[in-house]
Amino acid sequence: MKIHEYQAKQLLAKYGVNIPRGFVAHTVQEALEAARQLATFPVVVKAQIHAGGRGKGGGVKLANSLDEVSELASKMLGMKLVTHQTGPAGREVRALLIEEGLAIKQEFYLGIVVDRAASRPVFMASAAGGMDIEEVASSRPEAILKEYVDPTVGFQPFQARKLAFGLGLPAELVSQAVRFMLALYQAFVDMDASLVEINPFLLTEDKKLYALDAKVNFDDNALFRHKEYASLRDLNEEEPLEIEASKFDLNYIKLDGQIGCMVNGAGLAMATMDIIKLAGAEPANFLDVGGGASQERVENAFRILLADPNVKAVLINIFGGIVRCDMVAAGVIEAAKKIGVNVPIVVRLEGTNVEAAKELIRQTGLNVISADGMKDAAEKVVAAIR
Repeated sequence: MKIHEYQAKQLLAKYGVNIPRGFVAHTVQEALEAARQLATFPVVVKAQIHAGGRGKGGGVKLANSLDEVSELASKMLGMKLVTHQTGPAGREVRALLIEEGLAIKQEFYLGIVVDRAASRPVFMASAAGGMDIEEVASSRPEAILKEYVDPTVGFQPFQARKLAFGLGLPAELVSQAVRFMLALYQAFVDMDASLVEINPFLLTEDKKLYALDAKVNFDDNALFRHKEYASLRDLNEEEPLEIEASKFDLNYIKLDGQIGCMVNGAGLAMATMDIIKLAGAEPANFLDVGGGASQERVENAFRILLADPNVKAVLINIFGGIVRCDMVAAGVIEAAKKIGVNVPIVVRLEGTNVEAAKELIRQTGLNVISADGMKDAAEKVVAAIR
């Protein structure tokens, strides 16, 4: 689960992470009141959406007066902000963060994620702050410093000092940086976060360190331990079909292609998307109905899949181990009866009760193309949309 910058900063501040003074605003009047409370200029007007690159898209501006705050807030609220992470459709801006302007001396980067290959958290730092860290990682990987954390002992002060000196911070600021990093790691652990990122991590002219921007993503699998975070979810920032899928505990992610995929098992789903791309097309979604899916769950999955107007054909790729092929077939048939299907369907079924499943589909008279093997299924579904 993602949250907004202002929400992330409020959470991190509770752990002692130093943040600029600021207030969230949902109207022009609230933006003006926030600027009055800050009682200093310039202030920064920052659009709040779940995407990076806001500055390049015109979503971060300086204001030197109340009139400029009013003008900027009027322009930003309700605008469709387009960044490299939103896609061409952009995201509607519904909230602003009005924040004190700081005298910037230098910008750095801090981030914590779980390194799956190492099976432990990794604390990253870079002197190349204020820019896309993905670009830095690609073009200058040596510019990113890394400290791997043993979960049994946690992030240690000596590791924080190593990163601070690696960033080139003056010796008199190292202790301040160590406190900042230790607080950041404690927040990462306590919140069951999958990502905590500060970009930029700011050094001001008066030698103070701030989280000028903040990003926190929560591990969805741990949210049952954090009921207090439920109110932070902004459904306006999520795909409607993904929200609908979450109601039925379906693993669904909308993509930009034309071929809808219904698969059981994350590994098989990834392989299915890969082989569709190899066949010359693009998947419209990731959809894993799970190993123990019920008929009702399959029916809901198929309905959500077909609700995407970009879907021009459907590939059903099921290996019947725990889940029975005939049960999957029954779910698809029921959904097809209720919704009405006007796109080609290619089905590859293997495993438990596969012959019974094929017979069920034949009896319904649905326009279904049968496939033998994944390669055959991918080639047939790509041919169907052409």
